[in-house]
Amino acid sequence: MTSLTLPPLRVASGNVRLPGSKSISNRMLLLAALAEGTTEIRDLLDSDDTRVMLAALRKVGVGVTALGGNAWRVDGCGGAFPVKDADLFMGNAGTAIRPLTAALALSGGHYRLSGVPRMHERPIGDLVDGLLQIGADVRYTGNPGFPPLAIHPATVKLAGPIRLRGDVSSQFLTALLMALPLTGQAAVIEMTTELISRPYIEITLNLMARFGVTVEREGWQRFTLAAGQRYRSPGVLHVEGDASAASYFLAAGAIGGGPVRVEGVGRDSIQGDVRFAEALAAMGASVEWGAQHIEARAPESGRLKAFDLDLNHIPDAAMTLAVAALFADGRCFLRNIASWRVKETDRIAAMATELRKLGATVEEGADYIAVSPASTLVPDTAIDTYDDHRMAMCFSLAALGGVPVTINDPHCVNKTFPDYFDAFAEITAPVIAIDGPSASGKGTVAERVAAALGYHYLDSGSLYRLTALAALRTGVALDGEAGVAALAAGLPASFEGGRILLAGDDVTDAIRTEEVSAGASKVAALPAVRAALLARQRAYRRFPGLVADGRDMGSVVFPAATAKVFLTASAAARAERRYKQLIGKGMPANMHALLQDLQERDARDAQRSVAPLRQCDDADLVDTTEMNIEAAVAAVMTIVARQRL
Repeated sequence: MTSLTLPPLRVASGNVRLPGSKSISNRMLLLAALAEGTTEIRDLLDSDDTRVMLAALRKVGVGVTALGGNAWRVDGCGGAFPVKDADLFMGNAGTAIRPLTAALALSGGHYRLSGVPRMHERPIGDLVDGLLQIGADVRYTGNPGFPPLAIHPATVKLAGPIRLRGDVSSQFLTALLMALPLTGQAAVIEMTTELISRPYIEITLNLMARFGVTVEREGWQRFTLAAGQRYRSPGVLHVEGDASAASYFLAAGAIGGGPVRVEGVGRDSIQGDVRFAEALAAMGASVEWGAQHIEARAPESGRLKAFDLDLNHIPDAAMTLAVAALFADGRCFLRNIASWRVKETDRIAAMATELRKLGATVEEGADYIAVSPASTLVPDTAIDTYDDHRMAMCFSLAALGGVPVTINDPHCVNKTFPDYFDAFAEITAPVIAIDGPSASGKGTVAERVAAALGYHYLDSGSLYRLTALAALRTGVALDGEAGVAALAAGLPASFEGGRILLAGDDVTDAIRTEEVSAGASKVAALPAVRAALLARQRAYRRFPGLVADGRDMGSVVFPAATAKVFLTASAAARAERRYKQLIGKGMPANMHALLQDLQERDARDAQRSVAPLRQCDDADLVDTTEMNIEAAVAAVMTIVARQRL
């Protein structure tokens, strides 16, 4: 089992573009497969759970084609799967096995569904009971009430209401609702218990309507489908960002200062988990809503307030609140979360165990958990994740307590968010921003500081040159803004041991040619290129941290950097350094010309309209006029040490 150790974290700020929602992605895939016509689904989540659904659909004869960029084409089968005999492995994907079981049970074929051992412990009996009531032939091949299952052809009759429990999982109701239109008959479902996780049913009903099937409901007790309805492709659909995943980043903003903005969900979302933001607001966090974004900041007091909440409506996002409770000012109660017991793991037991490792006092019951935070978190805690993606993501937040935290089996996040830890690093990894005028020594100093700390290093000044070189090598016109911006957005650049690499090729000298220098000036004038490189620069923020040098690192690229340094020297000292550097390389140099060039460049940099060169108010000034490199590095390391990095 692998592990990932997160360094002590104290600040969280920035923007996160969310991956597609798992709940929406798998529902859209199945509905598109059952519909008449071809559907293009854009922004589909790329994760273990969606791959399970895609693989299963292929095995039953549905045409699914990757179009690139997380877009897929699904050729609907009009309600009748072409392949009538198949073995389907469903991993641990509840959003795949449950609705697919119902659809297959009404498809007149022989199918066998199995999964990982934990899937064989997750209940499916209520769904099977509902299917048996209408004459479907679904059999347990292991323990009754649980997968694996065998499905056989049967004649289905909907003579009376289907009576269904709703207090274990809302996915059973979702599965029946999505499958029943395949019968062509009128259908009624009556709930025999309270229905949990109602917002997920709202997602189901919303998506069914997009495919042309409407459901009438009487409160949350009775659901009616009229006869003769069929799924028809709506053409092109977009998957919303994952509102459950948004919870980790919003909580990070509330704990680590913020602001943290998540993009892809907002007040127009069809997902109930966006209401997690309301729970954060109840804890005192500052929350701002947009149509397609949500932003969170820490309370003005700096400390989150304790809470006592019924979280039945957001069970997945509620897990994030259990860890956020570590940062509250008192005992926190999470109630009505019995469904945690039958998820990817017993989440109540797992959460209690891991929170106690961090020093919290935890009480757990059948359907609740109470968390009393410790005054300080236990450092160097190893968190077990139980093959549960949400355990891994939730407990990453504990590092914001300023203690190192080790996440065991971090790859379990592949279930829904394969790039989670990279995205988390982009808002939390410590950043040291070193700015200054040309020839101030910031590049050499920054690289040595990065090496001393074991951090990543970004030479931002080379990125425009690298973009120009990439354009020249690939034949993209330097004045073609869209094409150059696309290159810049995915620039495969790295900085290692004093070398600058482009797609692994050492281009340290190549980017200094006259042709590339002229090209860099051209591409730097293109707004779309500047925007792309801003995002690209921020993407270098990775654990355990980043040292970035340039002329606007602290002011524009990383305004919330953990430490900011403005490295400078007199123009005369910088000209002398540049002169010695050129002479040492056997290149001709003129001291007077170098001094004049630096003075003119300083003036241009200070007066430019976009990100003028200046010392930020919160940056430490280091004047290296009388310093050698070793002394300059020592001065910066003193500043860094003051930040407890």
